[in-house]
Amino acid sequence: MSISAPQPLPQPADSAARTGGTVTDRLVEANHRYAAEFQDPGMDARPVLRVAVVACMDARLDLHEALGLDLGDCHTIRNAGGVVTDDVIRSLTISQRALGTRSVVLIHHTGCGLLNLTEDFRHDLEAEVGQRPSWAVEAFKDLDTDVRQSMQRVRTSPFLLHKDDVRGFVFDVTTGLLREVTPRG
Repeated sequence: MSISAPQPLPQPADSAARTGGTVTDRLVEANHRYAAEFQDPGMDARPVLRVAVVACMDARLDLHEALGLDLGDCHTIRNAGGVVTDDVIRSLTISQRALGTRSVVLIHHTGCGLLNLTEDFRHDLEAEVGQRPSWAVEAFKDLDTDVRQSMQRVRTSPFLLHKDDVRGFVFDVTTGLLREVTPRG
């Protein structure tokens, strides 16, 4: 498995390459346009709906749109796979204990890149760079099983105060629908 030679991504029609700048330059320019019109919404850091959403970082997931959320409604925590890792527990703990969230929504999705990886990814990375990553890949073969594992990690964490409203879903990237995953009895 090669990890150092990814396939080239298609360039968007208005790519930064066309303008001679980098993608980051394009993002900074967009921020300047945004800031010119920006008005402080006067919000608090505490989410209005008192919910934290943990989801995959996949670029196809527009969580606010898919869940009917507005700015300020939730905390959004994203990582590869939407897996509940120690760092997610850290963020959820701060979200609950310091910022008042009470509900946790976990979202995995169809076509996830972690479905095709194994822990061999770590070994290949170690062979390439000469250092073993301190983190696990957290790859999985079955979406529902991993959603259940993530729900269990939230429900058993000693750091989290609110574990009654923890629900897990799989987002279908072709239909846009969520399918709820029931926890094990």
